[in-house]
Amino acid sequence: MRSKKAIYNIFSTLLFQIALITYGFVVPKLVISNYGSDVNGLISSITKFLSYIVLIESGFAPVVKYALYKPIAKNDKNTILQILKASERFFRKVSYIFIGYIIILLFAYPLIVNNQFDYLFTASLILIIAACTFCEYYFGLTYSVYLQATQNGYIVSIIQFLLYTISIIVLIFLAKINCSVHVFKIVSCMFFIFKPIILNIYVKKKFKINYKDVDKSFELKQKWDGLIQHIAYVIHTNTDIALLTIFSTLKEVSVYAVYSLVVTGLKNALNAFAGSVDSTFGDMYARGEHDNLNKKFAMYEICYFSIITIVFVSTMLLITPFVSVYTSGIDDANYIRYTFGYLIVISEFIWAIRNPYKNIVLAVGHFRETNRGAIIECVSNILVSIILVINFGIVGVVIGTIVAMTFRTIDLIYHTNKYILKRKMMPNVKKILLIAIETLLICFVCKYIPFVSYTNYFNWAINGCITFIVSSIIVFIINYLFYKNDFKIFFDIIKNFLKRKKA
Repeated sequence: MRSKKAIYNIFSTLLFQIALITYGFVVPKLVISNYGSDVNGLISSITKFLSYIVLIESGFAPVVKYALYKPIAKNDKNTILQILKASERFFRKVSYIFIGYIIILLFAYPLIVNNQFDYLFTASLILIIAACTFCEYYFGLTYSVYLQATQNGYIVSIIQFLLYTISIIVLIFLAKINCSVHVFKIVSCMFFIFKPIILNIYVKKKFKINYKDVDKSFELKQKWDGLIQHIAYVIHTNTDIALLTIFSTLKEVSVYAVYSLVVTGLKNALNAFAGSVDSTFGDMYARGEHDNLNKKFAMYEICYFSIITIVFVSTMLLITPFVSVYTSGIDDANYIRYTFGYLIVISEFIWAIRNPYKNIVLAVGHFRETNRGAIIECVSNILVSIILVINFGIVGVVIGTIVAMTFRTIDLIYHTNKYILKRKMMPNVKKILLIAIETLLICFVCKYIPFVSYTNYFNWAINGCITFIVSSIIVFIINYLFYKNDFKIFFDIIKNFLKRKKA
């Protein structure tokens, strides 16, 4: 049953990510083409500043999910209800904090960009973008986490897929009739207000959630430890644009945002893929199935590393050519930045390597034990980025991210192996060395392939397919030679799932 749900979650997540990535590419292009790079930079910057409030949710959601694993495994409905009610109360408090943060932002943020846009223009965009985030906290986060913990995250993915797909169609229409940017953002935000409302209604009805007799004094353990644990994530995803907003221009923010479209789309897809199986690992740990956890996690590592190597090395080679086609005809900012393109993909590649270890740390509840590494990552990212952004601009902030991410990745791999899986580090060192060898070999082979000129999407797609095929062949041959048994376990799981479906 766990394997079946994991596969449902993976495929529904991939479906949702297709819609999300499409949305991520289509909407910014509409904004740049209709309203200019400055407006795109402004929207991206406001979105990132508002994302800092996600800091609290990011730290608390994994705590809720971890707390739910054991009572779900034991079918302890009373404890489940207590956890959900405590979670709902906390997220409601977050929504009130968010209102205060919006008020501060309304006064402070327009001063940062007052030489580029007037106060009313900027403040009204802040209110519009903030409305969607507020509704998500107030209505639906608790039930989204609950569905993930019960391995029913595919329901969330399907709802999101439908909302993103419909919104893309509507926004293309609005851009064609030349509506104002404020109307454009109001409509785009309206769609995502429906998600938490739908989840709230669905979960309460489907799982018969009733808080009438729940102990309202119940408190979750480790909720503030989880907050510290996720500061690193928020710093990683938001600090670069925040520093560029302060020390550079909105045009540079727009350049960063366009490149970020590609890597963020990949990161979201991989994060969702990893997240769709972390509840399975959490369930194994809660039931004390440690040998099974070790065996399945080792198999998962190999398959996951094979996928990210193919995806990120291909992306590193293709990202700047893609941006050149994507921004063709737009000359109000310089979007062709090869060095920056390589570096931003490398930073996310390092993040992707650490992701399985981060997820299993969260799944087993090791929040306090790994807080020190999270704090060091935050501080090093901020300090290095501030030092480098002044002299190196957009390249400087991404170098700061790479430095911080490298440290944190090593820290999480060490902790997972020593304290959770209780195995030696050398197998991980071997896997990462293989990733480095595969990366160099792919780049070497692709250097001598006579690609067609990157003049349009069709030519780019042809080159992309060739690069992807070359990467896949190299990675799967090397990994299969070294990890044949792990691949066999993976293929057996897929085979058994397909047999059950036919039956």
